Amino acid sequence: MEELVIRDADVVDGSGADSYRADVVVDGGRIVSIVKEAAAAGCQRPRARRELDAEGLVLAPGFIDMHAHSDLALLRDPDHSAKAAQGVTLEVIGQDGLSYAPVDDRTLGEVRRAIAGWNGPGDDVDFDWRSVGEYLDRLDRGIAVNAAYLIPQGTVRALAVGWDDREATEAELEHMRRLVAEGMEQGAVGMSSGLTYTPGMYAKDAELTELCRVVASYGGYYCPHHRSYGAGALQAYEEMVELTREADCPLHLAHATMNFGVNKGRAPELLTLLDDALAAGADITLDTYPYTPGCTTLVALLPSWANEGGPERVLERLADDDTAERIRHHLEETGSDGCHGVPVEWETIEISGTGDPALAEYVGRTVLESARLRGESPWTVARRLLLTDRLAPTILQHVGHEENVRAIMRHRVHTGGSDGILQGAKPHPRAYGTFPHYLGHYVRELGVLSLEECVAHLTSRAAARLRLPDRGLVREGYRADLVLFDPATVGAGSTYENPRELPTGIPHVLIDGRFVMEDGRRTDVLAGRSVRRAPR
Repeated sequence: MEELVIRDADVVDGSGADSYRADVVVDGGRIVSIVKEAAAAGCQRPRARRELDAEGLVLAPGFIDMHAHSDLALLRDPDHSAKAAQGVTLEVIGQDGLSYAPVDDRTLGEVRRAIAGWNGPGDDVDFDWRSVGEYLDRLDRGIAVNAAYLIPQGTVRALAVGWDDREATEAELEHMRRLVAEGMEQGAVGMSSGLTYTPGMYAKDAELTELCRVVASYGGYYCPHHRSYGAGALQAYEEMVELTREADCPLHLAHATMNFGVNKGRAPELLTLLDDALAAGADITLDTYPYTPGCTTLVALLPSWANEGGPERVLERLADDDTAERIRHHLEETGSDGCHGVPVEWETIEISGTGDPALAEYVGRTVLESARLRGESPWTVARRLLLTDRLAPTILQHVGHEENVRAIMRHRVHTGGSDGILQGAKPHPRAYGTFPHYLGHYVRELGVLSLEECVAHLTSRAAARLRLPDRGLVREGYRADLVLFDPATVGAGSTYENPRELPTGIPHVLIDGRFVMEDGRRTDVLAGRSVRRAPR
């Protein structure tokens, strides 16, 4: 007898087709049969050792978070309810060009300092890996949800070239090609870049094109955080489309937003660019989060020249009064490339977390608010925070536009990505709320997408980009990565005031047929493993 039958579910299967009522039988980690309208037809209903009454619940494929920053959280936090409670059964990590493999001892320390604001310092993690394959093996010991990995181009450049702003030599470029090939052979699904973050931003297009050719030869895709989401955003998108066309590499645009005042209402221009490229045969997808503010680290706003050489050199420059004044001038007057070419508006920069608990008074306030309370300039406050907290502060950046968010999420190549940073006292609510927020706010309340469309965006489209032949749909033979939710109550519990509140209306989540959420509670099951690139 099979293990489980989910009885009388309203199946939204991930294809975009209309829902249907069915009994779904799970055994051995897979969906073994689907009996449609069993009760109405009066036919023999399937039996199993356990029956779950799904009356009033939607059964859908597990959600795929196409842009996650859980690289260390998956290892340090077996519970990981931030994602499991949302119905996420697979995360794509290694994002924005910076993560923890491949590394050597030098670059591991540098990367840990550089992205402590994203993932914490990692003092509670045993970094017992150096290669991509070894990191994926570490995940295979058991994690809360599945994870796929993108080779981080900035980390690769740090390993082969260092943190200097210069072109790679031919020997260094060959070293990077080899590192990317090794990572793909060991199971990575593609390569990411952070082209407003050092050292990845120092790579010219020709260098990126060469690495993308390697990625494409293994059937992977390129996922850039491109060079600007503010001034010059459209040109930055065009650059990525042309670069991947030249490399004949599939393109997935990370957190594809149009932010800052210069881009208000300009999403249709981006979508026209993408439609033209798709019509010409390009292979393009994108992800977004359903919120207007962005989230990053405070140090990321600095001009690229201030970040050259790595974290210790940044701190040296900030400590020098004359150099710090140059940084301020670029930030506030000319528009730093780290701030997407737009002069910083300190009233939009909210401190969301600090590494040092003694600095908690800054959290939840904008830099401008803290400056006024102290009778100081905003730059004085920001500089002190960066120095005292050794580059660890994270920020919310309130620069988005609702009309752009809605227009982009409707596009046929759109997928969902939380871009959720789990660190800090007040992280962005998208970390805990992205997927139920899509379903509750944008489907039920606003009707921006139908339920069937939205589920397809969050499941099968992402699985297709990842080339996963047995995930992303409710189909016989597919893996039983499943979520059951109440369409009348599903919603994000997380808010800007209480960002770690768990969602409502998602009672059950299964990975490989095992309950990781049951009756709204996290179980002790660690069913997640690495999901490696399928051979071509």
